[in-house]
Amino acid sequence: MEEIDLGPLLPHHLSELIMGLLLMVVLYLVIKAKVVPAFEKLYSERTAAIQGGIEKAERAQVAAQEALDRYNAQLSEARSEAARIREDAKTQGAQILAEMREQAQAEANRIKASTQAQLEAERTQVLAELRGEIGGLATTLAGRIVGESLDDDERARRTVDRFLADLEADDQSTVPA
Repeated sequence: MEEIDLGPLLPHHLSELIMGLLLMVVLYLVIKAKVVPAFEKLYSERTAAIQGGIEKAERAQVAAQEALDRYNAQLSEARSEAARIREDAKTQGAQILAEMREQAQAEANRIKASTQAQLEAERTQVLAELRGEIGGLATTLAGRIVGESLDDDERARRTVDRFLADLEADDQSTVPA
């Protein structure tokens, strides 16, 4: 009988088969006792680390969202405050402008009244000077026309007053209102 070569994987003897099976069982038990728990421990540590990282990231994301919400609220509040300040400034500016206009109007009225009073005083003074000068001239002229002296002060004053009253009446009737 000839021997058939079945390859290097098939045992040649029964003892090799038993020994291979026995080593395989021992190797299985060692892997199950030592290697698998180490892998399980490493796997759970990695899972816990990943889960912790995810939770930490979620907490950070919630904190960032809260910070963003607070920032947006503060920004909105700041914008509202800025708008209120602008409105207050506009109101105060309008008040100041109104007060300045009132003061300017009051000052203009005061200057106008002062000027009118001054003009009236100057007019009165000029009229008094004119009466004196015109009176003297009228008396001299009337004396030359009449041919006699009008040195009587009372009579001269009455003549001058009558003349000036006639002039004023003519001025008032010709001046448009």
